[in-house]
Amino acid sequence: MRVHLITGGAGFVGVNLARKLLARNEVVIAFDDLSLGHREFLKSYDNVAQFEFHLVDCADRKTFLDMAQSVHTRRPITDIWHLAANSDIPAGVADPTVDMRRTFMTTFEALSVMRTLGITRLHFASSSAIYGDVPDRAIAENYGPLEPISNYGAMKLASEAQIRAAVESFLQRADIFRFPNVVGVPATHGVIVDLVRKARATPSGFDVLGDGTQQKVYLHADDLVDAMLFISERASGRYNVFNIGPDDEGVTVANIAEAVRDRVSPHATIRYGTESKGWIGDIPRFRYAIDQLAALGWAPKMGSAGAIRCAVEEIADQEAAR
Repeated sequence: MRVHLITGGAGFVGVNLARKLLARNEVVIAFDDLSLGHREFLKSYDNVAQFEFHLVDCADRKTFLDMAQSVHTRRPITDIWHLAANSDIPAGVADPTVDMRRTFMTTFEALSVMRTLGITRLHFASSSAIYGDVPDRAIAENYGPLEPISNYGAMKLASEAQIRAAVESFLQRADIFRFPNVVGVPATHGVIVDLVRKARATPSGFDVLGDGTQQKVYLHADDLVDAMLFISERASGRYNVFNIGPDDEGVTVANIAEAVRDRVSPHATIRYGTESKGWIGDIPRFRYAIDQLAALGWAPKMGSAGAIRCAVEEIADQEAAR
């Protein structure tokens, strides 16, 4: 039986990963500082013998190492799924130290802990943001030069570089998952949450950031976690880099706004902005090449449009229950 430590375990992806690992009867240890994660997302597992939660700031070396060592003594950790990061891109634009600490330093300290404790399998949540603004092609893993336009993307790219160096010196296995836009529940932020909350607050009409033409690929969280687990089991290299996403052109923000309107407030007026970007650091058009993942034998159950339809239903229900 493997023992999995998930950093950022109370966050959106961490909660979904924990659920699927526990369903396999694996042991899951969740670390989170709860700056963005939510403890209540994990409450249903508190009486599960294979699960532990610990409040840990993974950017603080002593705190991280002390707790990891305590767990490792009782339940030797075999895998670390490093998901802890700042997911609020505008916050990182306003204060670059946010991404430095929560995105890069958590990675640096995770590697330090792994070296000290002799843990050699790392699975890392990276991002399409490392590529930068590339609107005219489906981006493959070997695309370059890599020119991120957000501090978040820059710190994810720096984290990838640090992990690659660690593979050379002590890691036996590292998987790099380059996420697209991920949707589903439990949702705390993102375009669907924002629009659902706006539509509920002002049923007569709501505003959209940008002109609605932004077009990106979207993946449902269930598909994302399935792909992460599939890669961890099937990829054969010591250092594996995979784009994870659907094989389609994506959907526009206008499509998402209309889906939210139809589900939450059918008579609402949608008011669009005038800029092609929603905020500084936004990538207005984006699509992946996923040939490498397809060759490994994986494909998502839902494309971008299906993921959006499913997530709008889920998030509308989530917000109505609050």
